[in-house]
Amino acid sequence: MKKYILILSIIIFFGWGCDDNEFLNRKPTTILMPEDVWQDNELAFSVLADLYRRLPEYQTVDFWGDFTTFNMAFASNFGDYWRHQNAEWSYDEWGLWNYGLIREVNLFIKNAEDADENILSEKNRFVAEGRFVRAWLYFELVKRMGGVPLILEPLTYDFSGDPSYLQYSRAKEHEIYDFILDELDAIKEDLPNDVNIKSRATQALTLAMKSRVALYAASIAKYGVTTPTVSLPGGEVGIPAEKADSYYQEALNASEELFKDYPSYSLYDRKEDRSENFSYIFLDKSNNPEVIFVRDYIQSETWDGRSNIWTLHNQPWSVTEDLEGGRLNPSLNLVQMFEKLDNTFEQFKTKTEDGEYIYYDNIQDIFSDRDPRLAGTVILPGSKFKGKEVDIWAGYKLPDGSIITGDDFGQRKVLPDGSTPVQVVGMDGPIDGREWSAQTGFYVRKHMDPKTGSGQRGLKSDVWWVRCRLGEVYLNAAEAAFELKDLKKAADYINEVRKRAGFDIPLNPEEISFDRIVHERTVELAFEGHELWDMKRWRLAHKVWNGEAVDLSDCPWKADQVNTRPFGLWPYKFYDPGNPNHGKWVFEKRMPSIVTAADRFRLGNYYSRISDEIVNNNPKIVKNPNHD
Repeated sequence: MKKYILILSIIIFFGWGCDDNEFLNRKPTTILMPEDVWQDNELAFSVLADLYRRLPEYQTVDFWGDFTTFNMAFASNFGDYWRHQNAEWSYDEWGLWNYGLIREVNLFIKNAEDADENILSEKNRFVAEGRFVRAWLYFELVKRMGGVPLILEPLTYDFSGDPSYLQYSRAKEHEIYDFILDELDAIKEDLPNDVNIKSRATQALTLAMKSRVALYAASIAKYGVTTPTVSLPGGEVGIPAEKADSYYQEALNASEELFKDYPSYSLYDRKEDRSENFSYIFLDKSNNPEVIFVRDYIQSETWDGRSNIWTLHNQPWSVTEDLEGGRLNPSLNLVQMFEKLDNTFEQFKTKTEDGEYIYYDNIQDIFSDRDPRLAGTVILPGSKFKGKEVDIWAGYKLPDGSIITGDDFGQRKVLPDGSTPVQVVGMDGPIDGREWSAQTGFYVRKHMDPKTGSGQRGLKSDVWWVRCRLGEVYLNAAEAAFELKDLKKAADYINEVRKRAGFDIPLNPEEISFDRIVHERTVELAFEGHELWDMKRWRLAHKVWNGEAVDLSDCPWKADQVNTRPFGLWPYKFYDPGNPNHGKWVFEKRMPSIVTAADRFRLGNYYSRISDEIVNNNPKIVKNPNHD
């Protein structure tokens, strides 16, 4: 009882000594008040920076697992094996309905417009950036959901009991694309032209985004006719085919304006080694001329998003800095898509026509004379990371075809006619079913941070996530030109990208085909978050991921090749003392045993489900097709 009396006495004592009104009307110290934000450029920018940070994206360096969804990689992590054991994707997959965030952006734009320009010196830029963020948000919505309600003001409920004035119908799909393109035109001149600005909107970014957005709309208009049931009679889903050429032209015009009027941007070309040069597009933050828009990171001892854990989660086991890694294993499906330097396609040769093994002197010989982007994207057997050679090999192959291997990293056993245990499997595997080993025979290289400490929990990586770069814009331009039947221009733009990659023989215009367009985007943009959206806009997804449990394609360069399960390529040392092939390397193509399902993309996956809750709250909303 004495304790409670003492506390009450203290409260009464101090209560008598202060002004109640002053105490109750103190400004909060943990939140920004609107009247304060718009009196200061730095405070306004802090709000804007949070909006940039919250831009929705699918597949980024913040989570490696999403890159294993479409068989370009295998998830070598026990808790993620389910990704290769489910045959279908939910209709809710990739869904988005983020109108709470859109309301915040609309508020930001309105407050910026109403601010005193004598106080807010960067008022016009803030307004333009707010509109850019909003355009990006609507692009994320339309490519997932189709046409959505177009709301450009911060709606507020008046508590009258009648919410009907807050209920908007869905716009047509092409109307959302048109809005985004018009917004990008409208804000361009209010943004800076500065190649060194990477994490905020610039003039060049509006053009790069126009290039992408118009290309998406054009593709849906052209190829949507192949899936007539993926549409709605009101136009909320589906774009009229007659609009395709105008969108392709808009994509090409935006791309060419960027190339011509913004010469400070160029393809990254600073490293003599072409593979290293390609990998450093995503690592070099020093006046990088190719990168246009990023989400940036700094190394940090906290887990609050200021640094990323891509390197921590995906570093090869043999060179790990923190006893974890190796989760993302690129598949042979992807690796075999990288063509030879003479512009020809050829699967990796593991056996002769007679069915005999081909023996390679060095473990890397099988990958020789390939597109240098392969080694810039994938850590191959025998390659190095952080100055150390990875140790990827599956065991010893004996003359009778039997194998001596282990079930743990670097395990040792006695070989035939031997007496001393020796290592019989790589420190990186591959070991079937052993998480974090290279179960496909490969690790990922793209986005991997070579700096010391980047694979440690206590520090992590500051490698940025490149949202938009010039290489993509060149490929956008090539695709648009191809669809407009300007094959020479299409070849010119593709050859710019291929020349930087390391190809000496340019493609001729007659070699440019739809298959070539799809192939070039696949190898240039792998693990950059384009795969799903490209396959959807081309209406190829239901053909490529058709649910058939087929073997590895004989024609990896074909756009509509079936690709429903991830495969691997395992190297073995040949063991037969006295045989001239003793100690050489042989390879086997195989699929991880964890893979038990063939992926099936249904027509209902082209546009994500609009939930019953959304429809019940707004009866003007019509549902997307094929979701019965």
